[in-house]
Amino acid sequence: MHLKKSIEKAKQQREAAQRTVAVDLFAQERAEAPVSKDTGADSTENTEVAEGAFRKWTSPVYRQSRSMELDLNKLTQNRLVCMFPDAPEAEYYKVLRANIQRRTRLKKWNTIMITSVQPREGKTLTSINLALSFARELNHTVLLVDCDLRRQSICRYLNLPSDKGIIDYLENDCALKDIIIWPTIDKLTLISGGRITAHSSELIGSPKMRALVDEMKNRYDDRYLIFDVPPIMSGADAIAFAPMVDCIVMVVEEGRTSVEEVKKALEMIPAEKFLGFVLNRSTAPMSRYYY
Repeated sequence: MHLKKSIEKAKQQREAAQRTVAVDLFAQERAEAPVSKDTGADSTENTEVAEGAFRKWTSPVYRQSRSMELDLNKLTQNRLVCMFPDAPEAEYYKVLRANIQRRTRLKKWNTIMITSVQPREGKTLTSINLALSFARELNHTVLLVDCDLRRQSICRYLNLPSDKGIIDYLENDCALKDIIIWPTIDKLTLISGGRITAHSSELIGSPKMRALVDEMKNRYDDRYLIFDVPPIMSGADAIAFAPMVDCIVMVVEEGRTSVEEVKKALEMIPAEKFLGFVLNRSTAPMSRYYY
């Protein structure tokens, strides 16, 4: 009986500690995210969280980042279909999202590297649409990071300026809050690559980059991080970055990438982290489109 009471007391203490951590993280999230233009201040509806931290997920109120408006016409032209939930193509990304969630939740993974075998197979478009799809979920946030430091495309697709980015953080000690962009989409933030560099593999594989990924990964357990990384066969960047993430998704264009090229690319990344393929520009029905 005494042992049973001790176990129950320890359980209660652990649960109380977890609730305290949840409140601390919530307060930290509110202190670091950008404020909505409509309110200009914190919403009061999210203040009572101590008892409900594990029962009710609360979307952050953004306070510290650069807020930038999106041009919906440009997004349509650039095939960012997940901005529009009624678009038929958005359903494919919902299927991809569901598959990724099912696989990652089992192992408590939240960092996803999106790459391809060769350039121009659609990895960046897949990264953005997947991030937009994740942002429509109700119980987590998404941070999209452009790690293709030789050919940055995320801000180009979104029609946003890319004057500051991850390179400024890695090389010039630029504050993280100064490179995070909130594109006025609830639950989505992004980091541009910034300027182009010829030393991309050294930067992307640096201890400072590893520390940043670890910090972002462990800071909030309700956040997915999606990294758009250069093609595997185009240089050393993807190989250097692969050890830093939980899992890897590879985009392959149907009718263009050979089986031999895919096999070579798979040999260059950790097999235990490979999550699956995205078959891009496929003519197959949706049930066969992903994975």
